[in-house]
Amino acid sequence: MLERTSDLHEENAATGRAVMPSAVSAAAGMPFDLAAPADIATNRKNMALLVQLRWIAVIGQIITIGFVQFWMGVALPLLPLAAVISGLVALNVVSLLWLRYRADINNRELLIALALDVAALTALLYLSGGATNPFTSLYLLQVTLGAVLLDAPSTWSLVALVCVNFAWLTSYYRPLELPQHGFADAFNLYIAGTFIGLVLDAVLLVVFMTRINRNLRDRDLRLAALRQHATEQDHIVRIGLLASGAAHELGTPLASLSVILGDWRRMPALASDPELSQDLGEMEISVQRCKSIVTGILLSAGEARGEGSSPTTVA
Repeated sequence: MLERTSDLHEENAATGRAVMPSAVSAAAGMPFDLAAPADIATNRKNMALLVQLRWIAVIGQIITIGFVQFWMGVALPLLPLAAVISGLVALNVVSLLWLRYRADINNRELLIALALDVAALTALLYLSGGATNPFTSLYLLQVTLGAVLLDAPSTWSLVALVCVNFAWLTSYYRPLELPQHGFADAFNLYIAGTFIGLVLDAVLLVVFMTRINRNLRDRDLRLAALRQHATEQDHIVRIGLLASGAAHELGTPLASLSVILGDWRRMPALASDPELSQDLGEMEISVQRCKSIVTGILLSAGEARGEGSSPTTVA
């Protein structure tokens, strides 16, 4: 009757050697798509900022139309202008519902929102003098926002859209009919309107660019935290795999030592010597302690280790 457990441990050790490199490489090459959640959260905040900017534009357009129509006495097509502004209000309502019920906001949706804003501005300018309207400078606000919020191809698409719309307004527009009294110098009136448009551009750009940059900084901080967490997790996985592989490697010599000590204890020449028997007992206790430590490491890694020996008959 012989008791042998070394074969089982040799198989486990071989398995550990085969599995450990592949597992480590898999952990090292694990694709962490860290940017996606942070970008989605940032895009949601930026879309909310566009909604706020659109509300400001709606209020400003209503005030401007009322001022030009009733104070300056310039006849404007109020119904078409009201239709365009109503379209902006409807777009804002849809955008708010989109933000509420849609989990992700991507680059394409930001481009569509900015393109619709450009289209609305073009319609308003068409109804109020076309390229001669001093508020054409508001196009630059859309282009600047696109340069910050969008990727390069989308930004250039927006630039092309703005250029095409402005070129179209130079030939197709509804001329403004200025009253014959009170505006002797139309050029000075144009300069005043250009100044107001420049001030609006500057103020809105400072306000919204500051908030957009804050959103981008928050995204960078979240990405840095996620990368740090992923690095720590990868380090923990590597340590666990290395410990598991080392435990498999140690299992074979410990099993061999246990078998050899058991054989020595049954040898009459050694069993008859009290000192040697005591030394063998201490060695067996130490080996058993090492095997317990190895077993604990493997169990922590979610693996089992063959401990029990089974009697085998040699024919």
